[in-house]
Amino acid sequence: MTSKTRNNGKERLNVGRIDYANAWPLFHYLEPDEEAGIEIVYRVPAVLNRMLQEGDIQVSGISSFAYGLNDSQYLLLPHLSVGSEGNVNSIILFLKEPIDRKPPQKIKVTTTSATSVNLLKIIMANYYGLDPVYEAAEPDLDSMLEDADGALLIGDQAIHASWSKQGLHAIDLGGLWNSWTGLAMTYAVVAVRRDAVEKSREAVEAVYRSMIASKRKSVSHLGPLIDKACTELGGTAAYWQMYFTSLRYDFDEKQQAGLALYFRYAKELGLLEHEVELRFYEHQSAE
Repeated sequence: MTSKTRNNGKERLNVGRIDYANAWPLFHYLEPDEEAGIEIVYRVPAVLNRMLQEGDIQVSGISSFAYGLNDSQYLLLPHLSVGSEGNVNSIILFLKEPIDRKPPQKIKVTTTSATSVNLLKIIMANYYGLDPVYEAAEPDLDSMLEDADGALLIGDQAIHASWSKQGLHAIDLGGLWNSWTGLAMTYAVVAVRRDAVEKSREAVEAVYRSMIASKRKSVSHLGPLIDKACTELGGTAAYWQMYFTSLRYDFDEKQQAGLALYFRYAKELGLLEHEVELRFYEHQSAE
């Protein structure tokens, strides 16, 4: 399925927005544009991954792993990502017992993002040398831990759980990845379908420039995002200041190197069937 044509004959560009706090800076100031034919679709990463692959949307923030599965169909928008070089604070493995005391036999994992689940599998296999059973579950910590040794949560659910973990042991996967590999980790990227670039380059360029502008404005002036987070998600301004400044949005060389290593490990473990190449959209000097 491709983008639908508007009344003026131009292709409509549907843009997928990850509706998690960690991705807010990329999208906060991005608005629908009827004249340019740009519409915004809000979904969790797993749904956006599918919609972009099926052509229901043409540009989207998606899980990094989803790019790896479909890299021949997509181009990456440069200088736009959600990553960390250290703790990410919103991709957390919660365990009933410390892992060195009781290695987990069964871990419930979120259904909302493939990148984090496969990062966990890579860490368990290559760092800890463990091979637990993984079982997909809705992201509710209490129910996940009813019959499992651990639970992986991401995004806003992970943040809330970290505030009230009630004696559970928490492992921040971003922090562990960085201490293990010395590299940053990229959890989400912004990708455009190759066919959309061919059909709607002007609209794609407009979206790209708007997202670059949104990122710059957001990271330079965090106040509006901090206020939004306190109002919608709770917590303190100090927490959200720490949270947003811990994240990396530029998809620089260190983030790319970390993602390339992630893809290599995923291929070695059979999580991906092919080697992944990072291919970028050639923009018109928006950065």
